[in-house]
Amino acid sequence: MSDTVTAVRAAEPAEAVTAPVVDVVVPVYNEEVDLGPCVRRLHAFLTLNFPFTARITIADNASTDSTLEIAEQLADQLDGVRVVHLDRKGRGRALREVWQASDAQVVAYMDVDLSTDLNALLPLVAPLVSGHSDVAIGTRLASSSRVVRGPKREIISRCYNLILRTSLQAKFSDAQCGFKAMRSQVAKLVLPLVEDGEWFFDTELLVLAERIGLRIHEVPVDWIDDPDSRVDIIDTARKDLQGIWRVGRALTTGRLPINELRAAIGREPLVEGVPLGMVGQLVRFGIVGVTSTLAYLLLYIVLQGITGAQVANFLALLITAIGNTAANRAFTFGVRGSNQAVSHHFQGLVIFGVGLALTSGSLFALHHWAPDAAVHLELVVLVIANLVATLLRFVGLRWVFRNAGRHPLPEGVR
Repeated sequence: MSDTVTAVRAAEPAEAVTAPVVDVVVPVYNEEVDLGPCVRRLHAFLTLNFPFTARITIADNASTDSTLEIAEQLADQLDGVRVVHLDRKGRGRALREVWQASDAQVVAYMDVDLSTDLNALLPLVAPLVSGHSDVAIGTRLASSSRVVRGPKREIISRCYNLILRTSLQAKFSDAQCGFKAMRSQVAKLVLPLVEDGEWFFDTELLVLAERIGLRIHEVPVDWIDDPDSRVDIIDTARKDLQGIWRVGRALTTGRLPINELRAAIGREPLVEGVPLGMVGQLVRFGIVGVTSTLAYLLLYIVLQGITGAQVANFLALLITAIGNTAANRAFTFGVRGSNQAVSHHFQGLVIFGVGLALTSGSLFALHHWAPDAAVHLELVVLVIANLVATLLRFVGLRWVFRNAGRHPLPEGVR
């Protein structure tokens, strides 16, 4: 169910309004004290120092004080200022609604406290206006950034971004800086997939953009912490961790149509076919293979004393084969999403059958010639057999994923 969105006041008569190049959204909730001075300062900067036509959109998320009334007054007094009112709280919710409805070429946002130096605004939006980049973010963690904030928030910020890099393999440096922009054409396609309506909105949007293959431009900023910030750090951290788990699970299960969006608006690999060349694929396949082999050997040792050698080999190989196919599908060959997933796993099981025949045949031959062979000798034979099976598996999987990711787009993604 969509939120109620009301355009409260525009600065110019409808017939005089033309679409701006940049729409700067300022999401607010109970900001009656800071709203007026900050918007006037931003308006003066855009009027005197900004080369592109710009509009300021004050997005009021269900304020309970006089924020909305002050916003209306600003829209009446200042050219290029408008107000949008939402009945529900949530910074992400406000940005999604306003960005999707904007007629500007580039949509941006900044926190109402203007913690980020406004001189970074032009470097933020210029690559988007030119079409070079799709998303732009301010970063407080670059070596050339100048940041004033307490050690507590500094540690929390760096730990959070470290968690993103390790759990979601994020490459952008600063997820939560309140200073971002996006090409409107891209935003309208990506935003419907962003589920969070609060503080995790930024992170979810950036993770999706990165996975789709959009170019993310980072701008080092000068940033001064607002000592009057009302963000509940504990509650925000809890929701962020929940969001990381949800997005990670969606990426793993293929619920998000990453391949379709990449084909529609992202950047396809420079080489046709699988994303990496033979060497890159071999390196990643080797990493997956070593991990799978260790898991296989551990499972075999655990199961061998319970089920016997042949059954233990079958179960250990089956379990690791399923995980190996999934890992190689995403990590080695860059295939994500649910499209053809069942077919890929079926073909992976066929290749598994070849590996099973090799390893089971090796065990059968060993037990025929050395009936009393110790477990360590069995493991040596199995490792050699698995090496041969692994080479065959790489060739087989490369054939399976030869056309992966090049498929028709679903309706609505064009």
